[in-house]
Amino acid sequence: MSERRCPKCGTVYADSARFCPRDGNMLVEVQAKPPTPRPPSAPGPPSMGGTTARTPPQAKPGLDRASSLLGEVLDSRYEVQKKLGEGGMSFVYLAREVGSGHDVAIKVLSPKLATDKSSVERLRREAGLAMRLDHPHVCRILRLGESEDGLIYLVMPFLKGELLSDREVRGGPMSLAAGIAILRQVCAGLHHAHELQIVHRDLKPENIMLVAEDSGRDRAVVMDFGLAKERRADPAIAKLTATGIILGTPEFMSPEQIRGKPLDARSDIYALGIVAFEMFTGKLPFRGRNAQEMMIARLRGQPQKLRQVRADLPEGLESALARAMEANPDARYTTALEFADALTASHAGSFFSKIKEKLK
Repeated sequence: MSERRCPKCGTVYADSARFCPRDGNMLVEVQAKPPTPRPPSAPGPPSMGGTTARTPPQAKPGLDRASSLLGEVLDSRYEVQKKLGEGGMSFVYLAREVGSGHDVAIKVLSPKLATDKSSVERLRREAGLAMRLDHPHVCRILRLGESEDGLIYLVMPFLKGELLSDREVRGGPMSLAAGIAILRQVCAGLHHAHELQIVHRDLKPENIMLVAEDSGRDRAVVMDFGLAKERRADPAIAKLTATGIILGTPEFMSPEQIRGKPLDARSDIYALGIVAFEMFTGKLPFRGRNAQEMMIARLRGQPQKLRQVRADLPEGLESALARAMEANPDARYTTALEFADALTASHAGSFFSKIKEKLK
C-alpha cells in the first residue's frame, strides 16, 4: 500500500490523488508504513505539562546508500539489477518492476543534493513536466517516488539502444538519408513538447537515444527533460532559472540562452541545428579553444557553412541548417515541424538533382 504526500505542506493523501488541493504541488509517492506497537513506557518522573518526548528525526540517507542499491528492492516494488550511470545530480539504475516484470530505469537524486531545495524542486519539476509528455519520440516519466528513508527517485521506461553521441563516435558522419530520418523524429518529439509549452533547454547527442525497432530501423527518443522549462513559468520556477544561472551544455546553447534570456521552441531548434551539423560532419559549426570561446563565437560570429566541411551534401540541407542556427530567433523556423519539412525537402531535392545528372 502506498500514499502520496505533498512535498511543500506535508499533507498525505490517498494513492489516487496527484496534486495537493491546498497549494497545487505535485504529490510524491511514499510507502505507507504499518503501525508499530508502542513499547511500554518505563517508570519515571511524570512529564512536564502533559507532553511526551519527541522521537528524534529520521536520518537522511547517505551517499553510499544511493550509489549502491544493487540487489535491493526499492519500496517493495523495484528490484534494482544494474547501475547504468551517474552524474552530478543522480544515479541511474536498471530495475525490474516486481508486479509486472517490466524493466524500468530509475533515476535516484544524490543525497548530497537532496537537502538543496532548488535541486529537489528541479527534479520534481522534471517529473511534473515529463509526465505530461506522451509521444513515441520522447522518453516519459512514469512515477515520482520517495522511499521510507528519504531517497527521491524517478521511474522511466528502460530503453535499450545506443546514444546518438556513441553512434557518431562509432560510425562517423552520417549519410544524408540516415541523418534526416533521425532528425525528423527528433523534430516530432520536440514539437509534441513545445505544444505543451515545454522547452528542453539541453538538447545534445547525449540526450538522444536510438532504439532498434523490430523493423531494423532506429527510433530516435529525446531523453532527459531535466532542464525542461515551461514557457509560462510561475514565480517559483522562474527563481530556479533566473538570469545569470545558465543551465545547459555550452556547445549547443542558443545565443539567447547564453545571455540568460527567456527561451521558447526556437532555442531547441537552434540546438538541433548544431546537433545536425555534427551528425553530418563530425565537427561543430563554431570554433573555439574552450567552452567560453565557443559561446562568444555564437554571440558574435556566423556558423561555418555545412558544404565547406562536406561538399557532397546538398545546398538545401546547408540552407536548412543555417536558418536553424540563425543568431536572431525571429529568423529561425517557428516550429520544429517546419524544420523537419525543410530537411525533407532538402533530401527530396538532392534525389531529383541526382536523377537529372544521370539523364544529362
